[in-house]
Amino acid sequence: MQTIMLDGSLYPTAKNLHLALKAMLSLPDYYGMNADALNDCLSERTEKVNLWITDPGSGETAEALRIICAVIEDNGGEVKQL
Repeated sequence: MQTIMLDGSLYPTAKNLHLALKAMLSLPDYYGMNADALNDCLSERTEKVNLWITDPGSGETAEALRIICAVIEDNGGEVKQL
């Protein structure tokens, strides 16, 4: 299981959050920077993701992170709020 830690307050937009996820999870260049694309990429992986959230952020970033958490859990990963 791959563990990543996110502080949503560091990302001013959902796009910035998805760019960070792309780097942290080594997602392919064709990653579409949205929940559907994340679901597609995670469903192709054998390694699950363990996401630890230190701060959900606010506004669109917090909403994007909420959806990202659901996608990770739907793909067998775990989400923890620290």
